[in-house]
Amino acid sequence: MLNIDKFISEKVIKRPKSLFCDDINANHNTLLARIKDKKICVIGGAGSIGSSFIKAILPFQPAELIVVDLSENNLAELTRDLRSTAGLFVPSEYHTYAIDFSSPIFRKILESNGGCDVVANFSAHKHVRSEEDRYSVEALIENNILKAQKLLDLLTEFKPERFFCVSTDKAANPVNIMGASKRIMEDLIMAYSDRFNVSTARFANVAFSNGSLPDGWIHRMLKRQPLSAPSDVKRYFVSPQESGQICVMACLLGNNREIFFPKLAESSMMTFSSICDEFLNALGYEKVEFQTDDEAKAFMASQPGNSLQYAVHYSVSDTSGEKPFEEFYSEGENIDFSRFNSLGVIKQKPKPSFDDINTFLGEIRHLFTQKEFLKREIISAIEEYLPSFNHDERGKNLNYKM
Repeated sequence: MLNIDKFISEKVIKRPKSLFCDDINANHNTLLARIKDKKICVIGGAGSIGSSFIKAILPFQPAELIVVDLSENNLAELTRDLRSTAGLFVPSEYHTYAIDFSSPIFRKILESNGGCDVVANFSAHKHVRSEEDRYSVEALIENNILKAQKLLDLLTEFKPERFFCVSTDKAANPVNIMGASKRIMEDLIMAYSDRFNVSTARFANVAFSNGSLPDGWIHRMLKRQPLSAPSDVKRYFVSPQESGQICVMACLLGNNREIFFPKLAESSMMTFSSICDEFLNALGYEKVEFQTDDEAKAFMASQPGNSLQYAVHYSVSDTSGEKPFEEFYSEGENIDFSRFNSLGVIKQKPKPSFDDINTFLGEIRHLFTQKEFLKREIISAIEEYLPSFNHDERGKNLNYKM
């Protein structure tokens, strides 16, 4: 069985230890003061990044941990994982709730608890494929922006010391609706910065995170199905452990209205196809490359179960919203590269206008009440609010590929 953590360390991020260890250690006392004996609420805490955030804060011994996630199964696995990890501190007040954070039940939880000291929100639509049509776009914006505003309004009543909401590298000069939604989410949370400390983080792809393309390769292999990947798209990668550490530092060390991102050399970017080659090699398979999905599927269907030849289909990216490269900040943003060894910080973003945000959100809500509206109308509304949005529409969606 392949040790995925070891594979990520040696073949993907190519670091023997976490990029952020030194900064975590250097700020240990500050992190301890801001976590120990505190009440922490993690929304979307059973996902890849949320669960890594939880594992990163537990050594600092919070008094209470509340985890909210829509997936009951993932919450069960999170609990089993935490309870089965040798030496990991889990507070006696540990609670999981399989609920929507915008539901009345979540309000009751906060109310009965007297609020929480730290609230971290990881609930998000994160895939570029989430803009297939107007319905998928409505769901994406509902989760990433409209529900986030409901949460912020609720937290105005039960003020935390710190609020964190995860962003994405795709929020910098966005070319897809998902990235634009997270860029608008950044403005939204910062509009509340006079009520409590807010911060966020843009970061790279989390290697083998739930639902990612590399994670999909594991599922494909269990079913003896071919592997696919784009051959031209380069991405930065961090390990699951590193993803949680970035968010802990952004949440607990970030000043009001700051955005954190990892310092990664451009030379560290990799294509998905090159990672796939390494993945098959590590498992002892010989890659057999095909020009089409159908050829790759037919080959795998014809192979005996013990065959060490494995079919792949690599192709040039031709779907909407895919950048050929990644970037973490935009022109004009005030960057501090000196505060941390491993992290850059976009400092003190100006507080956005509530009026501008509410005007945009009012237009979006009005569109969603219409029986018929077009995806193009949503894009136009975003472009009007966010002039840096340059939507890359190619008429194809990832759902039409393996």
